[in-house]
Amino acid sequence: MNAPLQHRYLQHPRAEDAPAVIDTLPAEDAPAVIDIRGLNKWYGDYHALRDIDLRVRQGDRVVLCGPSGSGKSSLIRCINRLEEAQYGRIEVLGADLMGAASQAAPVLRDVGMVFQHFNLFPHLTVMDNCTLAPLSVRGLRRREAQERACHFLDKVGMRAHLHKYPAQLSGGQQQRVAIARALCMEPKIILFDEPTAALDPEMVKEVLDVMVQLADSGVTMLCVTHEMGFARQVAGRVLFLDEGRIVEDGDPAAFFTRPRSDRARAFLRQILA
Repeated sequence: MNAPLQHRYLQHPRAEDAPAVIDTLPAEDAPAVIDIRGLNKWYGDYHALRDIDLRVRQGDRVVLCGPSGSGKSSLIRCINRLEEAQYGRIEVLGADLMGAASQAAPVLRDVGMVFQHFNLFPHLTVMDNCTLAPLSVRGLRRREAQERACHFLDKVGMRAHLHKYPAQLSGGQQQRVAIARALCMEPKIILFDEPTAALDPEMVKEVLDVMVQLADSGVTMLCVTHEMGFARQVAGRVLFLDEGRIVEDGDPAAFFTRPRSDRARAFLRQILA
């Protein structure tokens, strides 16, 4: 990791120093909102995902970790069809995402995405970035879309900046706007692809604070991250991927204290050193 690790999320907390863990887990009988079976994906000759099986329940908070190139981002990008897998089954909110695009499109409105590099439209203000999809996809009236944008921008501490353009904001501020933009669609599932990787260390905490609040709201979350302190506090499940496979899938406490695989133990020794 880079730079002094001074805030609570970047540290590997000792038991006595660890932040309070969010413990609102989904009920055992909560419905599955993501069901993946035998998923395989190639980029040319490169086999990125190998026989992935994954079932995510409503309200799950899943952190995906592992070395670079292990398939974490490819997996979540297949869940919202930004990448297309070649073989297997993906069902999201009951819809088959391996089928026709017309079948997948209505469901994908309920899957939000927060990217590593923000992906805000540079020519639009904060308000316009947050209202574009609710207006064009959800069909909201402008006043309703603006009220919703103000509500979520307030939640992430960015309402005072609604008339600014992305270039006028810091990286942490842009990422908080990106989270508000995703929330403005009121998604049932929200995906995070390394949301703090492009941030300076001092900006990481402000984004992770927002994500902790979001996790406490009960939304289904899948987050690719190397922030292990955040994973310990927020995750209900930790998936460890290596070479395109899910090597471990389980309780965060067990993963961090008793990883089953040699590969996971080596990864944790390196990242928490």
